Amino acid sequence: MKKLLMIPLIAAAISACVQQPEPLRVAEIKPGEYEPKEWGKNFPLEYADWEATANPTPAGKSKYKKGWDTDGKIYDKLSEFPYMALLFNGWGFGIEYNEPRGHMHMLTDVLEVDSSRRKAGGVCLTCKTPYAQELQEKYGKDYFSKPFAEVHALIPKNHQKLGAACIHCHDPKDMALKIHNEFTLVKALKSMGVDTSRLSTQDLRTLVCAQCHVTYVVQKDKDMKSQNVFFPWKNSKAGRISIEDIIKTIKSDPSHLEWTQAVTGFKLGFLRHPEYELFSNDSTHWQAGLACADCHMPYVRSGAYKISDHRVMSPLKKDMKACIQCHPEGAQWLKARVLSTQDRAASLMLRAGYGTATAAKLFEKTHAAQKAGKNIDQALYAKAKDYYEEAFYRTAFIGAENSTGFHNPAETLRVLGDAVSYAGKSEALLRQALAQAGVSVPAKIDLELQKYLKDRGERKLNFDKTVEFKDSFGNQEKL
Repeated sequence: MKKLLMIPLIAAAISACVQQPEPLRVAEIKPGEYEPKEWGKNFPLEYADWEATANPTPAGKSKYKKGWDTDGKIYDKLSEFPYMALLFNGWGFGIEYNEPRGHMHMLTDVLEVDSSRRKAGGVCLTCKTPYAQELQEKYGKDYFSKPFAEVHALIPKNHQKLGAACIHCHDPKDMALKIHNEFTLVKALKSMGVDTSRLSTQDLRTLVCAQCHVTYVVQKDKDMKSQNVFFPWKNSKAGRISIEDIIKTIKSDPSHLEWTQAVTGFKLGFLRHPEYELFSNDSTHWQAGLACADCHMPYVRSGAYKISDHRVMSPLKKDMKACIQCHPEGAQWLKARVLSTQDRAASLMLRAGYGTATAAKLFEKTHAAQKAGKNIDQALYAKAKDYYEEAFYRTAFIGAENSTGFHNPAETLRVLGDAVSYAGKSEALLRQALAQAGVSVPAKIDLELQKYLKDRGERKLNFDKTVEFKDSFGNQEKL
């Protein structure tokens, strides 16, 4: 009994000698609070991680998606994959198309990129500012169609460079994950029959990312003014958003065709960063129940605390720490598997891209022949055009997706394989039509890439062209 009585006394003595931590200071986060610093008063560790997304990422750890490495370069996708400069010639993406930087730069990247990339108007802010939902609610159609600078000026001055923020993903009253952009993502999910009131926390650990890491369509009126923005999922089901359904949606309405491709003269839609669509389409990790946050925001220790890492980046740049929590093979083995997967995707993407570019140049020759009075078989032409568009959208889809195929290797190779096939069919039909019209076509088409790569603004050609990879046949090649 005496021993038991002594325990509280000893504990009290120890307590008197050891400095106690100060009680947690809890600040109220007001509804609709956009300022991350206010959230950081309660969550300083997560806030510090979020701030770190402004910093360059470790150099030399990622082979393809370098983003903004500590070497100081902003990597130019048009120099990395020159066929893109040809295919996207005719609008902003053909002038400046850079690899993405961290979340802190989401809006500043838009402000600093060539002004042609902002011609669509205020709609360009949809995936770049936490104020998009509020702006759309307040200004309706004007939010989409007014000049970018005019809509951007409606954001409070202290937040006119604010990218992804806490309110994008969290409910301030209880920190629960919450979809902020209802006018895009919630609407798109409902179009597939998803009951958004029954989403699990694990669902939301992917879907808050899908507010931005998706492709979208900017609808245009007859004067090419932006009227609306939506995710092209209405022909799909959750977990099965296929490139075929996306293409079907784009081609279903002329208002979905956003630009005119210079080399062919065709009005086309476009595809942007479709990470969610590719990952959720029956990929291995999706079927295993993983969410985006499991790989890109793994739990980390900070002193005595365990937090979700808010410096969102590729597992490659963090020495595969997210991956080794599930895979026992070790970081080096896992990294080699990732790079091998990406090598194969890059190899096939180059073949699809250059095949599609070759068909585009043949359309240019076909149009020149028609202007010269040559009789081109219109049935062959129409079929070649259909095949070409199928190839273009598939090539653009994988080229815009930010994992170089790793989010879904099987689907990536299927999509690119089909792109190669469609591009080859288009080329064959055009060669046939030109031959019937008496036009001689060389075996190898000059793509005139230097013509499309030059005069694109000050920032260009910031890519190390000595990067090597093995193609699908095991041959060593250089980009």
